[in-house]
Amino acid sequence: MNIEVCAYSLESCINAQAGGAGRIELCGGLGEGGTTPSAGLIEVVREHIQIQLFVMIRPRGGDFVYDFFEHEVMKKDILLAKKLGADGVVLGVLQADGQVDVERTKALVDYASPMKVTFHRAFDITPDPLKALSAIIETGAERILTSGQKPTAAEGIALLEKLARAAGDKIEIMAGGGVNHLNAAAFKAAGVPALHLTAKAFRPGRQKFFPEGISMAGEIPDERSVMYSDLGLIEAIVQVVSE
Repeated sequence: MNIEVCAYSLESCINAQAGGAGRIELCGGLGEGGTTPSAGLIEVVREHIQIQLFVMIRPRGGDFVYDFFEHEVMKKDILLAKKLGADGVVLGVLQADGQVDVERTKALVDYASPMKVTFHRAFDITPDPLKALSAIIETGAERILTSGQKPTAAEGIALLEKLARAAGDKIEIMAGGGVNHLNAAAFKAAGVPALHLTAKAFRPGRQKFFPEGISMAGEIPDERSVMYSDLGLIEAIVQVVSE
């Protein structure tokens, strides 16, 4: 099975590579579920990482219906990712009714070439998963990241299995959302060919002084903690799926 690690830092990327993952999805915007990372982060990661690097192309948090200017920003970010040596990008565009916006997504897939494209979990909020599968195949994307339209991939395993069968060799289905070494074997048994995980852990930050009652973090862990992808968790899932 192919193992992809969702990473927000160089530290996490280094751990992903050392742990045996085959690909990284590089993101910024942890609190928004992943947005386009900075040019500096992409460049530094590419300098230190040899495994495949896919860059998130998402100009903001929120929904996946983008206006003309947001679409232009996505094109600029794709061009930058290509210039900085990314192997692929991760994106998804929907229409107001939740259907896949085939025209706009295909335009971005074509713009990204020869980089490959993963259609991200915008798939999970489409109204008809099999229709969305066919639409994404039409766009030319090579992969779909999905939790099986459930809060976690473990809950969505029945749909993931159905999607993997329907996709065949036309597109890769990658399970993501609560994936770990404890449930990886179930996805393998279901015929899901790829897994996506953060392998997240937290360690104390370097700063020692914090005033009481002030935080910039909102819903995500506060400034006292640093999230990273744990090497041991990555090694554990790679071992499970390699057996």
